[in-house]
Amino acid sequence: MAFVTAADGTEIFFKDWGPKEAPAIMFHHGWPLNADDWDAQMMFFLGQGYRVIAHDRRGHGRSGQTDHGNEMDMYAADVAALTDHLDLRGAVHVGHSTGGGEVARYVARATPGRVAKAVLIGAVPPIMLRTEANPGGLPIEVFDGFRAALVNSRAELFLDLPSGPFYGFNRPEARRSEATIRNWWRQGMMGGAKAQHDCIKAFSETDFTADLLAITVPVLVMHGEDDQIVPYADSAPLTAKLLRHCVLKSYPGLPHGMCTTHPDIINADILEFARQ
Repeated sequence: MAFVTAADGTEIFFKDWGPKEAPAIMFHHGWPLNADDWDAQMMFFLGQGYRVIAHDRRGHGRSGQTDHGNEMDMYAADVAALTDHLDLRGAVHVGHSTGGGEVARYVARATPGRVAKAVLIGAVPPIMLRTEANPGGLPIEVFDGFRAALVNSRAELFLDLPSGPFYGFNRPEARRSEATIRNWWRQGMMGGAKAQHDCIKAFSETDFTADLLAITVPVLVMHGEDDQIVPYADSAPLTAKLLRHCVLKSYPGLPHGMCTTHPDIINADILEFARQ
């Protein structure tokens, strides 16, 4: 297995597949998952001639289970350490959910030349939490509930989320997949409870407004209109207004986990954007 050492000594696991001279796409996973959540995208883009990279965020998957640094500045610094280690140039960075926030923070601060484009999918920016400046956000009680459920029974929470709102399997017309639910649970349970608990604050309370305003590369914003985790109206359209060069694509009826439930649609749209 491949690891890079972050500035504080934490070991960050990553996958790096394909020709090193090929155009690179780096994938950033959501909470509380890991790089395995990108299997459908990694295999697809590898077959399209790309170099594909994905890492396990600190505290998640096979990376070090830190009790510190589980916040967006450190997440972005870890990404910078990996992209420097691999010397990525002109890469496309694709982030889902919490990973979309990580992409926004990293791309806004990236060394010139490292990033060509970015893709935000069901992403948490500009900010999830309801505040005076963001009255459409979710109340703090929602995230307190996640924290309490994680402490009470992480294993049960990590079954409830994929069985219901994450993939939209609570909708009457949904085609429920037990394998998908178990794979989500497997990924979640690989991570550290302390890091995952801290990450709830990171993905819900971080304000990415300044990051979005600072991004100069083209960005594709993709969001399911039936996203029950990161509601569409308070995310994608607001993000699109803050970006300089943005394409906004919404998907009627698709859930938060649409990369897994509808990879044919999502992969095709990312490929078209990457090739432009």
